[in-house]
Amino acid sequence: MRHAPIDSKLFIENRERLKKLLLPKSLAIVNANDVLPTNADGSLPLHPNSDLFHLTGIEQEESILLLAPDAHEPKHREILFLREPNEHLKIWEGHKHSKDEATKISGIKQVKWLAEFPVLFRQIMCELEHVYLNSNEHKRAVVEVETRDARFARECQAKFPLHTYHRLARLLHQIRVVKSDTEIALLQQAVDITEQGFRRLLKFVKPGVMEYEVEAELIHEFVRNRAKFAYNPIIASGANACVLHYNQNNQPCRKGDLLLLDVAASYANYNADLTRTIPVSGRFTRRQKAVYNAVLRVMRASIKGATVGKLARDWLKESQAMMNEELLALGLLKKSDIKQQTEDEPACRKYFMHGLGHPLGLDVHDVGFTTEPFAPGWVLTVEPGIYLPKEGFGVRLENDIVVTPNGPVDLMAGTPVEVGEIEDLMAR
Repeated sequence: MRHAPIDSKLFIENRERLKKLLLPKSLAIVNANDVLPTNADGSLPLHPNSDLFHLTGIEQEESILLLAPDAHEPKHREILFLREPNEHLKIWEGHKHSKDEATKISGIKQVKWLAEFPVLFRQIMCELEHVYLNSNEHKRAVVEVETRDARFARECQAKFPLHTYHRLARLLHQIRVVKSDTEIALLQQAVDITEQGFRRLLKFVKPGVMEYEVEAELIHEFVRNRAKFAYNPIIASGANACVLHYNQNNQPCRKGDLLLLDVAASYANYNADLTRTIPVSGRFTRRQKAVYNAVLRVMRASIKGATVGKLARDWLKESQAMMNEELLALGLLKKSDIKQQTEDEPACRKYFMHGLGHPLGLDVHDVGFTTEPFAPGWVLTVEPGIYLPKEGFGVRLENDIVVTPNGPVDLMAGTPVEVGEIEDLMAR
């Protein structure tokens, strides 16, 4: 755990929210992620399971959470299972949580070692009727590797075929999409660290620096603030900005080019998501400025439009209508193009081909039901763009916002975005 300790009250409250959604006589299980292999005897660093962290604050491999609110024995209603520390693990892998440490982090009083899981699990299963098993149900997920949760689901259903099984992900999506004040504060920390990294880059970027050198400046700033990259950084100079998921980051930043930076910090597993586009030479050309300000106007209007009760598809359509007008003013579209557009193929798609935003939280593309209206506590990204391969540049801007009953709150309001401010900071 690199980040500062989090009050266990957050995880206690999250579990209580979930318990209220379970059917009577239910049991729910959440597993840690696997430690994935690379080659030879190598392995990737453990990426904490977002659902397990949301409910317990635990980031240690092989951990299991068992919730059974109606279990006959009160001590069986909430149990955390962990790897038992020993001298071998201490020498080769380092410190593992003690029971007291796990209780302090999670607020769970009953902490058991993994060796105790099979007997206790069978005992509790035989009492109860409904079983909630977890899986990755993000709509855009490509699931090719069997997860620990998937293996457990298969084994559990084989051993206990007569129970009634339910999808836990449906409930977790429902509670995770609405962020508490504590979660928003953690997201704000990730945003603030991201802002520090961006301001550092404004002093560093100049003609001749390499994209990977820009990346190195960011990782220095993030790590010194107890954070890490929220996702693979996109540091795209010139025409590279027109590749939406560019991450080679191996080209020089040339005089006169724009540099698109889609980079952000993750703090305590909560992720920021920032995009800025800056002039390598320190000043935008007239054309670059015109395109930049068009994107900025769409972003600002879209932030204002992210209100309680709005559907994501309607929010996107509003942004596309605004982008059509901006592209018309830039000479990139004709009125005939707009007249000929269809609902599925808006005229602006030639230059603005991706979505407007997504939920943000413990995952960068966080879980939640985007078919439902925006509700208070949703955290969203807002990221319009214009991409001009023939002109050798692209512009994307992105801020993170919280939907509230009184209108959206911009978590990145302090991060430089105006043309004049960026030019002034780079000139210094």
